[in-house]
Amino acid sequence: MLEAKPPSPGSGAAGAAAAHIHGHRRWAAPLLASVLLSSLLISASLFFSSSRALLLSFSPLPSASSAEPLFVEAKLRQQMRAAGEGRSAGRPAGAVPRIAYLISGSAGDGAALRRTLRALYHPANTYVVHLDLEAPAAERAELAAAVRADPVYARFRNVRVVTRANLVTYRGPTMVANTLHAAAILLREGGDWDWFINLSASDYPLVTQDDLLHVLSELPRQLNFIEHTSDIGWKEYQRAKPVIIDPGLYSLQSPMFSGLQRKGVSQLHSSSLLAQHG
Repeated sequence: MLEAKPPSPGSGAAGAAAAHIHGHRRWAAPLLASVLLSSLLISASLFFSSSRALLLSFSPLPSASSAEPLFVEAKLRQQMRAAGEGRSAGRPAGAVPRIAYLISGSAGDGAALRRTLRALYHPANTYVVHLDLEAPAAERAELAAAVRADPVYARFRNVRVVTRANLVTYRGPTMVANTLHAAAILLREGGDWDWFINLSASDYPLVTQDDLLHVLSELPRQLNFIEHTSDIGWKEYQRAKPVIIDPGLYSLQSPMFSGLQRKGVSQLHSSSLLAQHG
């Protein structure tokens, strides 16, 4: 009768070690495969990213004329640049400058306004004339008819009469509103001009337009003559800080009046607007 030989202590340890190594091999293979697959994916992504960057670096940049801006500000800048290029193409360096005039009047100023317009007239300039609502409708109609009937104005078509007259309280906020209204008309319909001059019907030039344009032709077009400073002196206390009520804002023709309270520093008007009235 044969008996099984009992295992020796050494053979049991070797079997356990072999089983342990076999178990490690069982999970090591999937781990190695996943590592290789991850490395392959990372390498592929890096390759495609570098290829795309290389393609973008060699691709031509879109020109300013063909690129479509994404933001409104960029579109406005593009339009202003195009307008500037158009002006520079049509206006050679050293060309005679052009002036845009606003001539305003009230009741009884129709004849004086026409006289001032005649004295200031130049075919290269642009003019807006305005009689406010205090002037009778017949006087405003007479001004419009005189402008239409003038053969020189009709030929160059550079005089515009404000048909929707404004109610203006002189030295008040509605006077500024009337100026902005005329500036809007000039920007929309006045063509190309370099400087804006605001006058009343009682003003009269001391020099001819030819002399004035000759002097201005030597100046840079971006130069302006608006007083702008933080030191406005007496205007701060007498004009900026009082709370002024302009009845013209409410379609009432009556003198302005001011309240007892005074505005703080943060509520002051800009000095450029204050300087416009003084």
